[in-house]
Amino acid sequence: MKKVVLILAAVVLTACQQNKIGYVDNVKVMDGYTEKLDVEAKYKVKAEALNKKRDSISQAFQLEFQEFQAKAQKMSQKKQQEEYGLIQQRGQFMSQQLQQEEQQLQASGQTEMDSVVSNVRAEIKAYGKANGFTYILGGGEGGSVLYGDDTQDLTDEIIKLLNDKYKK
Repeated sequence: MKKVVLILAAVVLTACQQNKIGYVDNVKVMDGYTEKLDVEAKYKVKAEALNKKRDSISQAFQLEFQEFQAKAQKMSQKKQQEEYGLIQQRGQFMSQQLQQEEQQLQASGQTEMDSVVSNVRAEIKAYGKANGFTYILGGGEGGSVLYGDDTQDLTDEIIKLLNDKYKK
């Protein structure tokens, strides 16, 4: 009889334990995370520099082409075609170089942003373990939380934690 009572007590205690659940608005976390904002700003500066470079090269190429057009009238038809072909090749080469630089910039920016996202996920996981959460759900756009009690919203705490760690 004592065994049955002990087993029932254990079952009741286990059933009475509730899971500790919280949620985080993913969009707010990322929008409020200083490291993410710094990465975006860094790549925005790099993109602007690349655009200035593209504009500068484009203007120089246009001047070169205008000079060719002015000289072309004094050239033979064959010479015009040769020169035009060379200019066209240089233009394509410059365009390919700039496109390659842009792709490299985008790839490195995406890699760095993926790293930021991984760090955020790891910090949320560590926060959950340290604070006894069974689950921390993701909310915001495309998130899985359609409704959550505001007392279970961990977004501001997570943003503060992330920014404090990033500042160090």
